[in-house]
Amino acid sequence: MAPASFHPISNTVCVMDAAGNLGLSLVERLLQRGYTVHAAVQNHNCESQLNGLARGNKKLKIFHADPFDYKSIIDALRSCSGLFYTFEPPEDQPTYDEFMTEVEVRAAQNVLEACAQTETIDKVVFTSSATAVICRDDRKSEIAGFDERHWSDLSFCRKFKLWHALSKTQAEKTTWALAMDRGVNMVSVNAGLLTSPPDLSIKNPYLTGAAEFYEDGVFVTVDLKFLVDAHICIYEDDSSYGRYLCFNHVVKRHRDAIEHASRLTPFAPSPPPSFDQDMKIIQRTISNKKLNKLMVGFESGPQLDGNLV
Repeated sequence: MAPASFHPISNTVCVMDAAGNLGLSLVERLLQRGYTVHAAVQNHNCESQLNGLARGNKKLKIFHADPFDYKSIIDALRSCSGLFYTFEPPEDQPTYDEFMTEVEVRAAQNVLEACAQTETIDKVVFTSSATAVICRDDRKSEIAGFDERHWSDLSFCRKFKLWHALSKTQAEKTTWALAMDRGVNMVSVNAGLLTSPPDLSIKNPYLTGAAEFYEDGVFVTVDLKFLVDAHICIYEDDSSYGRYLCFNHVVKRHRDAIEHASRLTPFAPSPPPSFDQDMKIIQRTISNKKLNKLMVGFESGPQLDGNLV
């Protein structure tokens, strides 16, 4: 049930890009909660599941919205009170490399500018990554631990070719600057590694630097249900603000690391057991207290239409 303080202009929201794992799950959950959803996709080949949801459901509308085509974004946002935005790499450039930063930044700029031009938009929930927080040269000396106030260092990311972290950090920083300049009410979700297929793959660019993340106590993961709940809670709670680190597991034991590695490479031989390694616990140096406090009492089930206007 939505908090009493939540007063959107309408119950229509846009999910962009709705073809990804997170986007599709958001569409499904938002429909269950009584929203009308504009599902915006850039890839025409990713509509089959959305078309299945749309059959007989008048509250779901599918839009083709290319983040590099301003007009298509405006069309998808029309009459919406909120946007859930997640960047999906374009078909012709699916791999995170040194050129992805420019692509992701341009897409985010177009989307935020379209939101600024859409009078009905009340709130934007922007999906970022924990890699926009934790990739810093001083990570080992950060005694107080990491939270939403920290930013990854762009020079550090370039030096060690952490392209995913570089793209997420630059895109989020650019988006925040534009949101503040244009008066867009934006909140960001800095998500850990999503542990649901197909996102849990050895090819996931988040995993570049994973060994160092683990050793430094900042290798965090999140399951899909919790991530979806976090997005909706942040949107519906009028008190949400700024950035939210989003994870529900910290990989801090050797056996946890081995388990994740085996899920990523199921046919690779497992390392021999080590008592010393198995007993070792990495000290956690990252906090999600801000999100946990916000989500106290959040109900993830269906929402009565009467709570929306």
